[in-house]
Amino acid sequence: MTLEDHQIAIVGAGMGGLAAGIRLAASGHEVTIYESHGWPGGKMRTVPTDAGPVDAGPTVLTLRDVLDDLFAATGSATEDHVTLTPLPILARHFWADGTRLDLTHDPAQNTAAIADAMGAKAAREFERFSVETRALFQAFDAPIMRSARPGVLASARAALAARATLPWLAPGRSLDAMLHARLSDPRLRQLFGRYATYVGGNPLLAPAVLGLVWQAEAAGVWAVQGGMARLAHALATVFERLGGTLRLNTPVARILTEHGHATGLHLADGTRIGTRQIVFNGDPAALPYLLEQPAKAPKRRQTHPRSLSARVWTFAAEVAPKGLGRDALAYHTLFFADTPEAEFAPLSKGRTPQDPTIYVCAQDRASGHAPQGPERFQFILNAPATTPGEAEKEPSCQTHPFDRLARFGLHLAPRPTADSLTTPQHFAALFPHSQGALYGLSPNGAAATFLRPTARTKIKGLYLAGGGVHPGAGVPMALISGGHAAAAALSDRISPVRSAPTAMLGGMSTASAIAAPAPSRSSGS
Repeated sequence: MTLEDHQIAIVGAGMGGLAAGIRLAASGHEVTIYESHGWPGGKMRTVPTDAGPVDAGPTVLTLRDVLDDLFAATGSATEDHVTLTPLPILARHFWADGTRLDLTHDPAQNTAAIADAMGAKAAREFERFSVETRALFQAFDAPIMRSARPGVLASARAALAARATLPWLAPGRSLDAMLHARLSDPRLRQLFGRYATYVGGNPLLAPAVLGLVWQAEAAGVWAVQGGMARLAHALATVFERLGGTLRLNTPVARILTEHGHATGLHLADGTRIGTRQIVFNGDPAALPYLLEQPAKAPKRRQTHPRSLSARVWTFAAEVAPKGLGRDALAYHTLFFADTPEAEFAPLSKGRTPQDPTIYVCAQDRASGHAPQGPERFQFILNAPATTPGEAEKEPSCQTHPFDRLARFGLHLAPRPTADSLTTPQHFAALFPHSQGALYGLSPNGAAATFLRPTARTKIKGLYLAGGGVHPGAGVPMALISGGHAAAAALSDRISPVRSAPTAMLGGMSTASAIAAPAPSRSSGS
């Protein structure tokens, strides 16, 4: 065994692993990240197209303050490493009846746009909805979402302190039921119901409290110059400048333990690494297959049932001037299914819907203008996770996304081939034991928030980070989880550490680094 007990090992270079690695390295510790794939970022990956690499993973960046806090831990600023562009249009929405609606970070502008598109009553209901979901977000941001361990009592205190949130917390009330009680226009219900899918949920089954997800986006959405994967590479670069070691194409076969304590890693090439502290940045559902003591892995109810997966198209094409025209798309655009039930009823039964909502990321439109020539696109269509041992279930006569978009009036050419499609089965192969679920534990059900694993495990020296861990799915949430894992590891350290590196990041010394997330505050601007 290679004895490296003085090092901290991280399994996986996703957002959670990179965030944990940065905070640990910035605190003066020797850290090595072992990543099975050939890129940093985990699901934040790219695929090649004729127009350049296109993001094939997350595309929405919210809660910028979380990212700012992470870079501040290195004594630098976000602007020293990546260029972020605030999007004037959070998302553009199309319905089959011809309705078009743009939402921005300006509440008054949103109210006016809804009044124009759907009438004064819908606008008034939207204002009430916004007030209540803002109270939800503010009540649960610090004590739940940014807390290392959410608790039922903290949740209850937050609710009692903000009475407007209480109807949203009624046991058994789904997001869809709450939206029916608050919004009379079916288009608005469909729009805000889809925010459950941001964390892999089904609005017909997800708890009403997920209405707060809208507020994370309402506070602002940013595009990363060069694509979202550029952010992962920037974090990896910072980690290495701090003295960390990133080993790509290095899968871990086993996490070694002895007497309830982490002792090292067994790499797939046969190498054994001795280390007393390990951060696992992967789907917690994989831990029973990696641990020598699988009984100490998170319980099945903490990882199952699984969240939604997706069918993801990544390609380059040109938008034809006919129909909606070349300027129809924003950076984020949605073309809604005919009804929420047509999309989410099949999903609730583990089936792929015939014509789901199509989310379009037009990666080259951060400036708000259509580029000349071919541009890069990602389509995301909700789909169920796979069932182990079964072939991927496909609907008969599935409509090609281009056919449906053409019915909306959007025409793109050339049409991508099946090689441009990543299915739930592909995701399951890329991320073993995940069943292709992109968000870990399903958020459906009132107790999901409190069931998700936290940073500490039953094995001393083993910590968890990533989208499958509290506080959950999404780029900022995964970054927060990495902070929780780093803070837990640092609090357990008893051996002296080397001096913090003095490499300059953005002109500031890393000696001023902090080890844990900054105190909670409202969403970024």
